[in-house]
Amino acid sequence: MDTSGIGRRISYWRTGRGLTQTDFGLLMGQTKRWVQDIEGGKRQQDPRLSVLVRAAEVLRIPLEQLLSDSPPPPTGSSPPVEAHAVIDALYVTDADDPPPAATVLQRRLTYCCEAFQACHYTTLARELPALIAGATRAAHAAPVGSQSAAQALLSRVYQLVTSYLHKYGAAASIPAALAADRALAAAESSGDPVQIGASARRIAKSLVHQQRPDAAVEFATTSARRLQGDLADRGALGLSTLGMLYLSAAHAASSQERTMARVDAASGFVDEAKDVAKRQGGDLDEDYTMFGPTNVGLHRVDMLVRFEDGWSALEAADDLDPEALTGLSRERRAGHHVAMARASLLTRRKEAAAKELLEADKLAPEDVRGRPDTVNLLKDIVGVTLNPSDDLRTLAKGCGLRA
Repeated sequence: MDTSGIGRRISYWRTGRGLTQTDFGLLMGQTKRWVQDIEGGKRQQDPRLSVLVRAAEVLRIPLEQLLSDSPPPPTGSSPPVEAHAVIDALYVTDADDPPPAATVLQRRLTYCCEAFQACHYTTLARELPALIAGATRAAHAAPVGSQSAAQALLSRVYQLVTSYLHKYGAAASIPAALAADRALAAAESSGDPVQIGASARRIAKSLVHQQRPDAAVEFATTSARRLQGDLADRGALGLSTLGMLYLSAAHAASSQERTMARVDAASGFVDEAKDVAKRQGGDLDEDYTMFGPTNVGLHRVDMLVRFEDGWSALEAADDLDPEALTGLSRERRAGHHVAMARASLLTRRKEAAAKELLEADKLAPEDVRGRPDTVNLLKDIVGVTLNPSDDLRTLAKGCGLRA
């Protein structure tokens, strides 16, 4: 077995996946020093096959990529290996262990929600399995007077799991749908309209991933109408939840082939969300939604891109306040750069498309390099670019594409 260059290749792919040496060491069950040694060629001149197999799994590459410098096939056929632990946690119970305190669970949940907004999906893969188990045990063990709060927290955990798994598209659609269903069940048990509404929009997105956009539109709009009174009574938090339901309906409506009726419907849902944003006030981050006028504007751009109306999307983007955009989370800003890359490609502005995707990668490499839809977008951009820049070539190679 040719083992020359293995340390160099591990370093290359680790960096390309957005992992620090500490992150990679944790996923390998080793220390940062171990990673430094193996990447520097100071350890294991002839590494064990089991070590190489595990490294390839962690880096989401074929084993052959650690033995040669040829690029692998594009990612996207299955969720990354670190997501498997999150998926497995949906099917495992450890009810015999004592539940964590509610304050501990809330602190962990907050940490994970912030990690999601920062696009630190490796962190989520590490933290979510224990959070799922702990929140489940706490909900089962909660006394009568605390059941509502425990179920609400459990619902929020499953909502986060759903959003995390949705990042990997069709490859994770089945476990994502399971997590969404559990989120709604827990929310209904809690009686909290905010959690019910928030879970409903995860259900709607799961229906889109299951190729049922009409059902997604119906579910989101029905939920909005049913909950709007109770949500309005909850102030900014409830209004953010209501507005996001309308944006979910717009997302679902624009996930279909373009017709005038669908464009009108999706635009109407965005307008409904715009009205809710006016009632709420400025851009807020209630329940990590980043809901407000700016987020509504981003969804209008995204809706037009989904309908493959690139020029209209670019015009809508011109109406966005650049200063307000900087106040949004990395996840939302990176998503906007990806949408702008798609709009630029639709309008044959190839250099602009590459620039936007590179900006997204600078903000959130895990959100670009680990997702099938963005990898496919990158493939399209590279395919129409006669002389890709060095930065674009490097990104393509980091995603397993030839450039």
